[in-house]
Amino acid sequence: MEIKTPAVIGPGEFFPVVGVGPHPLPWPTGDQYDPELLENGDRRNVLDHYRYWSVPAIVADLDSKRHKLQIAIENWQHDLNIGSVVRTANAFNVSAVHIIGKRDWNKRGAMVTDRYLTVIHHPTIADFATWCSNNSLPIIGIDNVPTSRNLEGSALPESCVLLFGQEGAGMSDEGIEICEVLYAIEQYGSTRSMNASAAGAIAMYHWALQHLPRKS
Repeated sequence: MEIKTPAVIGPGEFFPVVGVGPHPLPWPTGDQYDPELLENGDRRNVLDHYRYWSVPAIVADLDSKRHKLQIAIENWQHDLNIGSVVRTANAFNVSAVHIIGKRDWNKRGAMVTDRYLTVIHHPTIADFATWCSNNSLPIIGIDNVPTSRNLEGSALPESCVLLFGQEGAGMSDEGIEICEVLYAIEQYGSTRSMNASAAGAIAMYHWALQHLPRKS
C-alpha cells in the first residue's frame, strides 16, 4: 500500500510525501528490483505493484501487455498540453505515442511518464501517414470540424491511432486529410472547443470502454 507521510514546508504547513521509504530487510529478490530504490525508498508516481522496480523492468512488463491503441499528436507550436496527453496515454498503456512535427516537445505535463512509453517522432504529416500505411493502422482524427461525426455512440477499431491537433488551432489541414474518419466530442456549453488534453482523455476512455475488460 502506498504511504503518504506529512513533510514540513514552513511553519505550520505540511504536504503529503507520496510513495514508500526504504524497504525493510531482508530485501526481496529478483532482477526487477533496483537496489538504490530498496535502500533509499521509492517516491515515484507508480502503481504499488511496481514499487522498487527499475525503469527498464517496468517498461519490459508494460511491453508484455501493451494495448493496440496508439496516440499521435501534432507538435508545431510546442503546445503545453502534449505532456498531459502523453501522461494519459501511459495510463491506458498504449502501444506507442507519435510526435508529429518538432522533435522537441513540452514534457512538463508528462511527469516523466514518457520513460515508460515508446515515443516515435515523425517530421511531417506525410511521414506519419506512410508509417501508418506500412503498419496497416487506421488514423482516427479527434477534432470538432464541420466534417466530424459524433464520438458518442461511435465504434472505434481496436487497432488504431487517435490523432490530436494543437490547443486552439486544432488539427492541421494536412492532418485532417490523412484521417480515415473524424470524430468530435459533444459539448453543451458556450465554448467552441475543450482543452486538448481533456479531449484526449475522453477519446482514450471511449476506446477503452469498447476494448478493455473492467477490472474487478
